[in-house]
Amino acid sequence: MSGAFLHTVFDIAAWLAAAVVVYWLSRRGLRFPAQSFELPYVAALVFGAGIGAYLFGSANLWLSGQSGVARSVEGALAGGIVAVELYKWTSGIALRTGARFALPLAVGIAIGRLGCYFAGLDDFTYGTPTALPWGHDFGDGILRHPVQLYESAAMGAFALLYVLAVLNQNAFMITNGFYLALAYYGAQRFLWEFLKPYGTLIGPFTLFHLLSLSILLYAAVMLATAPKARPLHERAVA
Repeated sequence: MSGAFLHTVFDIAAWLAAAVVVYWLSRRGLRFPAQSFELPYVAALVFGAGIGAYLFGSANLWLSGQSGVARSVEGALAGGIVAVELYKWTSGIALRTGARFALPLAVGIAIGRLGCYFAGLDDFTYGTPTALPWGHDFGDGILRHPVQLYESAAMGAFALLYVLAVLNQNAFMITNGFYLALAYYGAQRFLWEFLKPYGTLIGPFTLFHLLSLSILLYAAVMLATAPKARPLHERAVA
């Protein structure tokens, strides 16, 4: 099978898995803000994510001395956040609406990154050369860091922690799960960027280093200003 086909298979699997965990959360009796299910909200999210994915993905190619059009998971995440926050601001929505996306986000990235791994060199998400025993040859005879697997494992670990929090009715983890997921994602992504052959933008930092720090800062502010989590027996999650 071609790398592109396998990438598509895992992309579909990621979306299906995200849908499954959304259903599982609903079966656990968790309720999330109704605004996050409304069509204008979803439209803003999808539009922003699409713009961000192609904008940052393609910009990173250009900064790395390559031509073409590319997509970026982190770019989609950033674009979706900006679009939703703008929509909420213009619509007068003060309620935090991200909680329901924490687990789908972690699961989707964990599975989707496997597709990046199997896509090989064409995907341009591989790592820099390494002499470590788990280095992977993506087809050019050079052992490289399989950073896609690093990120997949990291986000899979977060997903597991979140599931345990749901089972243990951890109100803080569930209520603030989206911002915790963002902080965790931003931190681990920042580290893996040092192992990628991307062109730098400022000093040793790539475009995605800076984007990771921006996401991490956003999450930190949202967590620092988060209202006190209400007990889950009230069956309301913000």
